[in-house]
Amino acid sequence: MNSKKKESGFEKLANKITCWTGSSLAFGLAAGAVVVWIITGPIFKFSDTWQLVINTGTTIITFLMVFLIQKTQNKDSKAIQLKLNELIAASRKASNRMVDIEDLDEEELDTLHKFYERLSDKAEAATDIHESHSIDAADQLQDEKNKPEN
Repeated sequence: MNSKKKESGFEKLANKITCWTGSSLAFGLAAGAVVVWIITGPIFKFSDTWQLVINTGTTIITFLMVFLIQKTQNKDSKAIQLKLNELIAASRKASNRMVDIEDLDEEELDTLHKFYERLSDKAEAATDIHESHSIDAADQLQDEKNKPEN
């Protein structure tokens, strides 16, 4: 894939805004705006309009940021899932059934979680922290490891 793929206008804008809003400068400006608002309280006699200014401004910014953050989160989540899928596919002993499990429903994920709890219990019982277990062969591997050596 070409990492220099042309991004849409919205994609570019969303990336720039999310990067900027996570910066120290953005936080400083937001904190400065709150300080200015607090200082102007006595000047405007703490009126309803004075309160409305900060409430309206923060509500609008929060409303828009929710969508930008969600868009960024969706993109990051998809990229992480693809990287994990690649690691699973590339690992000889990993279970390929784990690829795309994010598409399973909650009940199916709970069932898988129970299998991994069992696998974790077996791994905790092992004396070597470098032992590797596959969900497909956990019982067989554990039985083999418990056999006395000749």
